[in-house]
Amino acid sequence: MGTIQALVSDYERDKLRLNPEMTVRLAQALGVSTDQLLGLQPTKSVARQPSRKVLRRLEQIENLPRRDQDALLRTIDAFLSKSAA
Repeated sequence: MGTIQALVSDYERDKLRLNPEMTVRLAQALGVSTDQLLGLQPTKSVARQPSRKVLRRLEQIENLPRRDQDALLRTIDAFLSKSAA
């Protein structure tokens, strides 16, 4: 956000009031609208993002030959169906 932690803490503890510029910056940093931040609009539930570790592995899998990809996906499917049972 380009601000120091102590300043953010003061906003959290209601020691300071958010000015319009800081409201916009905070909303952008949190990935919400200013209306959501101010409680004027309900916040949308955010889907959980995959970890970087998982994304990195998926990228590596995409670079494998198709046959190897299929074998890995069958193995993953087997683990997932076993854990769902």
